[in-house]
Amino acid sequence: MTACDTTEPSPRPPAFRIGRWPISAPAVLAPMAGVTDRPFRILARRLGAALAASEMITSDTRLWNSRKSRQRMDHEGEPEPRVVQLAGADPAALAEAARRNIDLGAQIIDINMGCPAKKVCNRLCGSALLQDEPLVGRILEAVVAAAQGTGVPVTLKTRTGWDRAHRNGAAVARIAEAAGIAALAIHGRTRADFYEGEAEYDTLREIRAAVSIPVIANGDIDSARKARDVLDSTGAAGVMLGRAAQGAPWIFRDINGLLVQGVVPEPLARAAQRDIVLEHLQSIYAFHGEDSGLRIARKHLGWYGKLLDDTSAVRARFMAATDTAAQFACADREFGAWCVQTADAA
Repeated sequence: MTACDTTEPSPRPPAFRIGRWPISAPAVLAPMAGVTDRPFRILARRLGAALAASEMITSDTRLWNSRKSRQRMDHEGEPEPRVVQLAGADPAALAEAARRNIDLGAQIIDINMGCPAKKVCNRLCGSALLQDEPLVGRILEAVVAAAQGTGVPVTLKTRTGWDRAHRNGAAVARIAEAAGIAALAIHGRTRADFYEGEAEYDTLREIRAAVSIPVIANGDIDSARKARDVLDSTGAAGVMLGRAAQGAPWIFRDINGLLVQGVVPEPLARAAQRDIVLEHLQSIYAFHGEDSGLRIARKHLGWYGKLLDDTSAVRARFMAATDTAAQFACADREFGAWCVQTADAA
């Protein structure tokens, strides 16, 4: 065997960088309240997501003593870099929240200026901030200053504007770059659009052209080929998936397979998908406990259940389980039968 035979292939260059962190592949998981808890983040990363941000954490530290907040700041076992997303409207409070989360192990701080929920926007947080560009600048400058010297970069997630008459995404992107933001994730809709209509890839392309920092495109990306088309049309450095990963966390394997290796992998066998579902349920129960685990798993089983035949009847059986043992047994039985159908067909 010659020396050439034993030479390992050169490592692939990162898709892009966020501060000191090389991001290995273009597809990342979007932060979603009530969805991207630690079990789901770890699962998505294992299945190919290059980043997985925490659920949104309020900048009001007085509220951090709740069980929910403590869990959102728990990153044990997560691969690096660990991303924490913060929401708020007060520059000083957000800066203090960033410092505290860095002390707790955050390796990237993300600022939420994209959430369209009324309860968030009514506090002038999330995408409501897009109406006040000077405040956007003050917030970003304060958080970047708080992270200075720690090696922790700050990123921003936002939208194309408050409404279609006020699409100021490019202006906000320039403010962010000037403040020292390391990367941007842009949902291709205005706040007024929520999740309706089609994502504005033309606007995303304009935002990408306005700055030199990495821009990650978000909105309506639900397949490997759609991800490739969005990257080609917008010039973005990466793509961010939210709803498409619900009930299908293996989508990152498909997207990054095409974008990094040029080929969409063969679909996972049903047995492999079943094993992922059951493993996810067990991690939910272990992390959240009996009562919360049962409730949170129902939501995920509603999404996973779309894989099965007779979805409505199966969903009803999942929802009827009154404890985690019964719920897990039901899932094991339903997905086990689903796998047998494949074997019988073969």
